[in-house]
Amino acid sequence: MSRAYQLKLQTEFEMKQIKISTKILLFVFILIGAGSCKVGPNFQKTTLKTPEQYRFSVSNDSITDLKWQDIYKDPTLVELINSALSNNFDARIAASRIMESRYYLGYTKADQYPVLLYNGGVNLGNSLGAFPSGKDATASFSLTGNLNWELDFWGKYRRATEAAQAELVATEYGLKAIQVSLISEVARTYFLLLDYKSRLSIAKNTLVTRKESTRIIWERYKKGIVPEIDLNQAQIQEDYAAGAIPAYERSVAFTENALSMLIGENPREIVISAQIDEVLPPDSIPAGLPSQLLKRRPDVLEAEQLAVAQNARIGVAQALRFPSFSLTAMLGVASPDLSAFNSSDILVGTVGAGLFGPIFNFGKNKRRVEIEKERTEQLRLNYQKAVVSAFRETEDALVNVRTLEQELVFVENQLKSSTNAAKLSRARYDGGVTSYLEVLEAERSLFQIQLYYSEMLQRRLSAYSDLYKTLGGG
Repeated sequence: MSRAYQLKLQTEFEMKQIKISTKILLFVFILIGAGSCKVGPNFQKTTLKTPEQYRFSVSNDSITDLKWQDIYKDPTLVELINSALSNNFDARIAASRIMESRYYLGYTKADQYPVLLYNGGVNLGNSLGAFPSGKDATASFSLTGNLNWELDFWGKYRRATEAAQAELVATEYGLKAIQVSLISEVARTYFLLLDYKSRLSIAKNTLVTRKESTRIIWERYKKGIVPEIDLNQAQIQEDYAAGAIPAYERSVAFTENALSMLIGENPREIVISAQIDEVLPPDSIPAGLPSQLLKRRPDVLEAEQLAVAQNARIGVAQALRFPSFSLTAMLGVASPDLSAFNSSDILVGTVGAGLFGPIFNFGKNKRRVEIEKERTEQLRLNYQKAVVSAFRETEDALVNVRTLEQELVFVENQLKSSTNAAKLSRARYDGGVTSYLEVLEAERSLFQIQLYYSEMLQRRLSAYSDLYKTLGGG
């Protein structure tokens, strides 16, 4: 081989290497360009003015370590809450939504990468289209691999992935919001059950007392000591107490059914051993600073992430207004005879690039962008509404706790005074100093205040539960 011919071959080889390197560099630049361009606005966090402190809070202590186990210490209630967190249908549905969002994120993210396909076939036939036979029969065999890749030049798929990621985070906050609400609702329903059982017990005890009063009045009436009207009034009061019993039994059953539903079980009796006056509220629930609330309320954080997701969809809509670039490639083997698959001339392959984009569609793509912008504005306003609602709910809960504590003191005083007044009225009546009407009024007042005191204990406990919820839980 001559020296000149060797140089020629070397030069041709170097030129091929340069061409290959140029193509590789061009391909790399295309990938870099596709990865760096992303249309659509980046999410801008909404700046909101927050109050410096709550109107009715007595402390700005940190609430970082607030836990529901530190607030609810009744063993039966703790067991019910744990059961609800594990079995409640809404919580399980929310957990399933998280898994769905995770899968959807992977599904959406896959659009950014090439698609690899395979294709194989066997064809038999002849020129007349009839079933092949004889010498006119022809056959072909093929097996190819295909690559399709739409370059994410405008960031369409990256924006879609951004939206899916934000929705995943939103579903996680959504689960936490449901859990916090569930804890609070189980506690409220449990306290309500304690209240109704307490009222039922008060009604039963009152009925026993009034039955005895009616018996005594009857004996006195038969002896002509008291008029018939006293007997009638005693019977009215006895029936009044008796009528309250089925009403509270109904309320107890309804509340047990509601509590059973919360813990994911069929309606059943809820066995409790505590009395409502034995369940004490927490010493305090630190409210923290208002600025901390936005970082703790899962419903507020969920609303923000939904706005992030929707903002990313503007970029998806804008990318649809621009042309799409795609790369295709095919490599395989094809032969008219299976025995020829061992030969070197059966390789087939193609490489190509495509361009696809809109020219004129009567403003459809433009309107799509405007639609997504308006949806984003709606979710931005929804986030602001959630923030304002969070502050309002927290302020309501704080003033509720504060005023109920104050009100309960006066109701306790009323209960003491009414108990003493009923005792004195009965003694005065037995001594012939006063009429039976005074006794009726005193006992009626005592019965109502006993019921109201039980309700106040329940409302105070529920107020702390509401405060726990409005502060975002633990």
